[in-house]
Amino acid sequence: MSLTLHGYWRSSAAYRVRLALGLKGLPYDSVTHDLRLGEQRGEAYRRLQPQGLVPVLDGPDGLLTQSPAILEWLEDRYPDPPLLPADPGGRAVVRAMAAIVACDIHPINNLRVLTRLRTDIGADEAAVGSWIRHWVAEGFAAIETLIARHGGGYAYGDSPTLADCHILPQVYNAERFGVDLTPYPRLTACAARLRERVPAAAPEAQDDAG
Repeated sequence: MSLTLHGYWRSSAAYRVRLALGLKGLPYDSVTHDLRLGEQRGEAYRRLQPQGLVPVLDGPDGLLTQSPAILEWLEDRYPDPPLLPADPGGRAVVRAMAAIVACDIHPINNLRVLTRLRTDIGADEAAVGSWIRHWVAEGFAAIETLIARHGGGYAYGDSPTLADCHILPQVYNAERFGVDLTPYPRLTACAARLRERVPAAAPEAQDDAG
């Protein structure tokens, strides 16, 4: 059965999945939903994803939601090449690095949270930018330390893992919002290496980019 990815070009969560699909050499069809127009909140899309969030991966096991779960499913279904280390300790470290992004940075910096900051709290753009930079810096500092301990050419060892699939999209977002990335040379080097390896996954390479 073919794979269909429902996403949006600038969604970092969808970007994670595109990276994993690219690393595993899996072909897929894309269906785009413009978050700026609120298409993800429509009734038709909520039948796919009750939260109204992207991405959704439609495949042989049905509709899958939440990018970390989708990435784990891809690893289980299509284990070659692996995106998790073979040993339990290494797998835990990779999952921890991924969780720093997926649990501690991205959720409080995504579009719906930033919109609430602007509309409900009255934060201006300077305050929103400061908010974003603070949480990215906290998370990236921790990941930089972990890469120093465990990294090789990538965040963990010499092969890309699920951690890298989380880190690169967050670097892309950080660049958009003017975060100073100079304190994180290892992290940015890993991100640059993966960006060069899977150029077709980049936001600007998507059909709906613009």
